[in-house]
Amino acid sequence: MELRQLSYFVAVAEELHFGRAAAKVHIAQPALSNQVMALEKELGVQLFIRSTRRVELTRAGAAFYERSVRILSEVDLSREIARSVGGKTARRIAIGTVYPATIGVLPSFLSRIGRKYPDIRMHIESGTTDDIIRHIEAGRINLGFIRPVENIGSLRFFSIAHERYLLAVAKESPLSLKSEIDLQDLRSEKIISFSRQNLSYSERYFAEKFEEHDLTDNVTYTCDDTFSLVSGGLGIGFVPEWTQDLPNRGFELKKVRGIDFKIGLGVAWNREDPTAGRDDIIDIARSLVRVGR
Repeated sequence: MELRQLSYFVAVAEELHFGRAAAKVHIAQPALSNQVMALEKELGVQLFIRSTRRVELTRAGAAFYERSVRILSEVDLSREIARSVGGKTARRIAIGTVYPATIGVLPSFLSRIGRKYPDIRMHIESGTTDDIIRHIEAGRINLGFIRPVENIGSLRFFSIAHERYLLAVAKESPLSLKSEIDLQDLRSEKIISFSRQNLSYSERYFAEKFEEHDLTDNVTYTCDDTFSLVSGGLGIGFVPEWTQDLPNRGFELKKVRGIDFKIGLGVAWNREDPTAGRDDIIDIARSLVRVGR
């Protein structure tokens, strides 16, 4: 078994498509298929269910995928540790982000890293806080911009911002003319709320507020990015304060009496990761702390 075979297998497992996986690892599709079949023959189990329409992992394939990711991450980590001890700078930084909440801070961080390390390659991927933490622990991500978590084991976190939730109203809405808004003012409005099955703490907060003030029936639309529908004039909805930094936004943010809710954003990393653990990189991240937000 070779490391490149594991890399090819992981690519197929993540893409669930041999053509896209082949492009991802820069080899021809027939060669990729042959390498995966050779791996299956060596293991004595089938890793994928193949059909003309789709590719799926078998139970054995799913278990082998988790182990393969860990093995490849350990190899990458070992390589970077050796380079760090030898005085070499990192060649690549993988960053996880709970986009779009990081719109206001991520570009600044990337530009500062780019000025400090002009030759470094940066990879950015979005996901949930839980996803990013798993990837940090597995060594697939060096730094994560996530919601607040505790320092557990080798995971480290510090806060960079606390954003208030405000009411987003279209600029043409009569509510935009009010200097003060009360929850009772929303009784004649169409409310845009959240649709996720597993509500986060912030989403539960507003669901309970709507129920408490008899506004549940006013929830006309549900979606995952409230501000998009508000911009389209379809209703009003509560959004974090960072949305005021969005370009060409078609709404205004208003404070509502009875709503006092903030959500945190910060940076997480693995203290055993020599790339993320560099003092200068962490210092650059700390410089993003927003005072008074």
